[in-house]
Amino acid sequence: MTAERWAGTPEPGDIPGELPSGLPGIPPYGPRVGPTGGLADGLADGLADGLADGLAGGLPGDDALDDRVPFLARLEQADRAALLALGRELSFAPRMVLLHQSEPSSHVLFIVAGWTKVTAAAANGYEALLALRGPGDVVGESAALTGRTRSATVTALEAVRTVAVQRERFTDFLNRSPATSFALLGLTSDRTRAADRRRLEFASMSVRERFAALLLDLARTHGRRTAEGVELSVPLSKQELAGSVGASREAVQRLLKELRERGVVTTGRRALVIVRPGVLRRIARAEEAE
Repeated sequence: MTAERWAGTPEPGDIPGELPSGLPGIPPYGPRVGPTGGLADGLADGLADGLADGLAGGLPGDDALDDRVPFLARLEQADRAALLALGRELSFAPRMVLLHQSEPSSHVLFIVAGWTKVTAAAANGYEALLALRGPGDVVGESAALTGRTRSATVTALEAVRTVAVQRERFTDFLNRSPATSFALLGLTSDRTRAADRRRLEFASMSVRERFAALLLDLARTHGRRTAEGVELSVPLSKQELAGSVGASREAVQRLLKELRERGVVTTGRRALVIVRPGVLRRIARAEEAE
């Protein structure tokens, strides 16, 4: 790919402050939710209102995956309230670990407010960013259902509020609520489809293309308008970005350097602003650059 193709000419979405459109990612599902009041009614009502607002823009179509539709958004209000009433509220400061990889499973966590990252470490120390989980999401459910140790670590990216439900209470509730069980099965299926799609992308796209697509996804789901462009609101390190696209930290550093030189992004310590998303779109759609 030539330097001229990297720089390109202005396109819709290149204008600072304009959120990119038509991205290869999945539509966002609403604002961060910070409910107040009683544990059962307050959290359930707050989540219901926030998730309803977020989903008002429409669910993904046939060309998109549903894996980012939060678990609690899939439940009826009564089931959601009954499930949250089984637990107790836990709060976590930024960078605190909610769940540790390889630890025994004793509970599941339902995220009420704030965002977390899900990472897994290999035996050689390589750490991959698997997902970002936010309001309405459930974490730790796989280990709770199988009885195995946890397969990943979940860490708070900001102040996070959760409801912790003991494993036995959670599985008993699933036995008594077929609708909730089917909702969890649907979530598992959607996440499996997303993982399959990711494997296909890894096989068919270069690191540069995957990295451009990742930045566009993050801009769509976690971007906020600023005077300079679209700032990513999740503080991810270069290592975490590298782990998300199956690359080395050095490779991501080289890509960011090239993008900075072309005026596509600006970076700071755990901060990244996308100035020209149209260029990233052309990189992600490699066939247009050939």
